[in-house]
Amino acid sequence: MTRHALVVRGGWEGHVPAEATGLFIPGLADAGFDVTVADDLDVYTDADLLAATDLVVQCWTDGALTGRQSAGLLSAVEAGTGFAGWHGGVVAAFDDRAYHRMVGGLFLCHPGDSVEYDVVIDPARAGHPIVAGLEGFTLHTEQYWMLTDSLNDVLATTTLAPTGGGPHALPVPMPVVWTRRWGAGRVFFSAIGHDLADLTHPTVYALTLRGLLWAGRAGSGGAGGGGQRPGRA
Repeated sequence: MTRHALVVRGGWEGHVPAEATGLFIPGLADAGFDVTVADDLDVYTDADLLAATDLVVQCWTDGALTGRQSAGLLSAVEAGTGFAGWHGGVVAAFDDRAYHRMVGGLFLCHPGDSVEYDVVIDPARAGHPIVAGLEGFTLHTEQYWMLTDSLNDVLATTTLAPTGGGPHALPVPMPVVWTRRWGAGRVFFSAIGHDLADLTHPTVYALTLRGLLWAGRAGSGGAGGGGQRPGRA
């Protein structure tokens, strides 16, 4: 059975939306997805298209959703369309509170710009299919400070170091990878992906592709399942 993925990309070119999403289109195709690419947010007003879409992969930074676009996307996810993406393409995408509630987080800043930091797989969630068998790793890139929702099922974390004489004098634990449910839809997010070097890191690429596949409409295949809990993905 053919599954349908919609890749929605655009906005700020600094996050190379075309090139970044292009890294994962072959993997989606290999997993049986027929992939459509859109560079216009009005695609979120096409109710028939979204109803037939099993997965939306979004990479759109610094955009603006109209009321119709926001309502169309949220309604589709609530009805079962999966939603997935990474970095600013999700949490620095739109100034829309309903959208923020759906994705479970909002970008605030990346102190120090590019820094070296560790990503730790949560031992309690190490059996989740997105991170199963993966080890923690170290990156030198943007470390996101976000506002996040306690409904998120956090799979990996980091710690922002205290800034000497700066605004935060204590270490700040921060989610890096999470999933969540929104109605019947699955949501996957990873904070990693400022540039292509981040996304082609072997572990980052593996968990991101697994996350996209996991988020596909429940019952349509992919890397779904694995340790479900009430209120958790």
